[in-house]
Amino acid sequence: MVVEIISVGTEILLGNIVNTNAAYLAEKCAGLGLSCYYQDVVGDNGERLMQVIRTALSRADVLLLSGGLGPTQDDLTKETAAAAIGRGLYLHEQSKQAIAEFFRQRGMEITDNNWKQAMVPEGCIVLENPNGTAPGIIMEDNGRHLILMPGPPNELVPMFENAVIPYLNTLQPGIIYSQTVKICGIGESKVEHMIEDLINTQSNPTIATYAKTGEVHLRVTARADEEKEAKKLVKPFVKELKTRFGNHIYTTQEEVTLEKAVVDLLLANHLTVSTVESCTGGMLAARLINVSGVSEVFKTGYITYSNKSKRKLLGIKKASLEKHGAVSAEIAKQMAKGASVFTKADVTVGITGIAGPEGGSEEKPVGLVYIACSVCGRVNVKECHFSGSRMKIRESSVSSALSLMRESILAYYSEVTFGAKKS
Repeated sequence: MVVEIISVGTEILLGNIVNTNAAYLAEKCAGLGLSCYYQDVVGDNGERLMQVIRTALSRADVLLLSGGLGPTQDDLTKETAAAAIGRGLYLHEQSKQAIAEFFRQRGMEITDNNWKQAMVPEGCIVLENPNGTAPGIIMEDNGRHLILMPGPPNELVPMFENAVIPYLNTLQPGIIYSQTVKICGIGESKVEHMIEDLINTQSNPTIATYAKTGEVHLRVTARADEEKEAKKLVKPFVKELKTRFGNHIYTTQEEVTLEKAVVDLLLANHLTVSTVESCTGGMLAARLINVSGVSEVFKTGYITYSNKSKRKLLGIKKASLEKHGAVSAEIAKQMAKGASVFTKADVTVGITGIAGPEGGSEEKPVGLVYIACSVCGRVNVKECHFSGSRMKIRESSVSSALSLMRESILAYYSEVTFGAKKS
């Protein structure tokens, strides 16, 4: 089955917002076994939107439209899509009541233009939107399926997960089941090389590779008549990937992020953590604090951007900074050790680097980053070379720091266990 993704909004065309909806929908469709050959972005213009919809209807079975369902005059998606297949609109009382309740709960006054959102196409399926005021809409016409969803990701994502995916599954024979294997500490090219034989001989299941910042995700997808049969097909492939990648796999659960895997590891081993950051400016601490339950393990986060703060907060000697430079393996190591001394945390991480675009030299170019991780006094230091924008270098540094934390904790307990057995 072929799907086409249409993102509506002049703000996307102007670059005012990043089109995360299209990326999300494309990845989800791939996991559902749907083929996506085209993605479209169109502004808030009825004539151009109509042209895009008609073209998509001529080459796709399913149209996924996001945005343009709001209360303002330039929100035209619903009206245009309905007109494209000759449908009129009517007032949907349940949607009107839901909009009224949404405003009542928040103590907000309803303006008359909001009732526009309760107008829906004739013969459509209405999708509830508990996170906003615009309901989703499904229209079926001559074997084609138009699915309209609100633009805000916090509304689109739960609607797609809870209502659209079950609907899409009814359109295809059999069941599609996917499992994601998430890998850190190995680059995309090496990962692909290590599974080249599996990719070259794949049929059912299939393996798809997705590169993330500091991570690689492998999605194993199988089609079968029943979910139990599809899971049975996926299982030996996932087992083989675990054999090949070992501890580089941090989870096989879709909802688990790298930071959650690290926090879970800290919790499981009753370890506390503190962070010391220079070029990343608190981004590592923020990633960790994204995880619910991190308060049980997170002690302190320092941002020691200047040399003075490194000396004052961490006790790093001025002579050491002058000898090695702030961006060096030695200073990263001292940052981690200093945090260990002052915060008494079991695990401490120090990050120092040159995020650019200025500040680099031939000896220490932009993108050079040192990360140190101390686990109960045992310190690992990693030298990294990143490229891209300032933000990209900082994000890559944080992902590498999380990977090093996980690697260092696993190595520490492996050594401790091995030493205990040996003695």
